Formats: sequence, structure tokens, C-alpha cells
Amino acid sequence: MTSATTGAAPAVPRRAALADPGYQAFLILRIGFTVAPILFGLDKFANLLVDWPGYLAPWIDDIVPGSAQAAMYAVGVVEILAGVVVALAPRFGGWLVAGWLAAIIVDLLTIPDYYDIALRDFGLLLGAVALARLAVRYHGAREQ
Repeated sequence: MTSATTGAAPAVPRRAALADPGYQAFLILRIGFTVAPILFGLDKFANLLVDWPGYLAPWIDDIVPGSAQAAMYAVGVVEILAGVVVALAPRFGGWLVAGWLAAIIVDLLTIPDYYDIALRDFGLLLGAVALARLAVRYHGAREQ
């Protein structure tokens, strides 16, 4: 029985937890929001996927010290840390990633022709919020 005050799921055997579609969704989101931020964060140092400084709005580039690439190094560090937080504490990491995505959306909405990417990132933001909410129920069930 779920506690009204904690919202935690009851202790269930691992196999039963893995059969629960809600828990499966939690695991999919947790893995995705662990791996993707870490990989994208690492790519901020290599620019293999895309030329990341081009995604920094000029007004942000004007207020951050150093070059746009230096700003992307900082972004990369934040994204790697966000992925690690999701892995370790998804209840908090989901909200951290959602907040980070909100900041990225603001950046992208101020760059012409990047509205489609902002919309995609809004979808990711919703997924991160869903992860945070599912973590309230399911985080800890994997240790059973």
C-alpha cells in the first residue's frame, strides 16, 4: 500500500517491479536522461555532433566571459553533472534537467530559425518532469 505522506511504492520483488509498465517508463527515462546529457556534455568539448557555439544566443555570448566555445565548455560540465545527478538521485535530477532545458529553450527562442529545436527541447523538458514525478514513486524499487 502506498503511503499518503511519502508516495513511495511498497516493497516488491525485483521481477514484479520490472513487469510494472510505470516502472519500465521510469527506467527508460532515467537511463535516457542519464546517458544523453553526459554524451551531449562530452560533445561540447569535441563538437563532433554539431558546432555547439552556434547554439549560443548572441546576447548570452555578450554577457558570459570568454568565447562562445568557452561557454560551451561550462555548459558541457553542467550537462555531465546533470546526467550524474539523474543517475544517483532521479527525483532531483529530473527537475535539474527540466530547469536546464528551460534555460536552453529561452536561449533558442532568441535565435532566429531555432524554434523547432526549442519545441523539441520542450518535449524533452516534459519527459524530465515525468521522470522526476515517477521517481517519487519508483526510486528505491530497484534495490528490492
